Amino acid sequence: MTSRAQTFDGIAIGISLLCAIHCAALPIAMALLPALAGTMLADESFHLILVVGILPTSAYALVMGCRKHGHWQVLSWGLSGLALLILALAIGHDLLGEYGEKGMTLLGSSLVAIGHIKNYRLCRSKACVS
Repeated sequence: MTSRAQTFDGIAIGISLLCAIHCAALPIAMALLPALAGTMLADESFHLILVVGILPTSAYALVMGCRKHGHWQVLSWGLSGLALLILALAIGHDLLGEYGEKGMTLLGSSLVAIGHIKNYRLCRSKACVS
């Protein structure tokens, strides 16, 4: 039976992957399909919406999972990724330019996803303390 933390891990992994796919595929899609350039997907508000979704979902799932399995180092993966996502959103474009912001976002999304995958596996393994 899936716990609530595992459900949130799955949701957070999905959101992180959506963010990574968005950052990697959108420039290619916009070059091939110029009509996408005027959509919300090309707007910075899309990143804000994703981060607003990722923050509470990730925080809840990671903390609850770590409480369950006791391996708190998993939290560092997720928190590092969340910090990079927030930095990319706040100052990435101004400080690093468009490609630097995308790279930071991809790295942050990857770290969040890795944290959730580790969390999910530990919750399902025999290493779980509860």
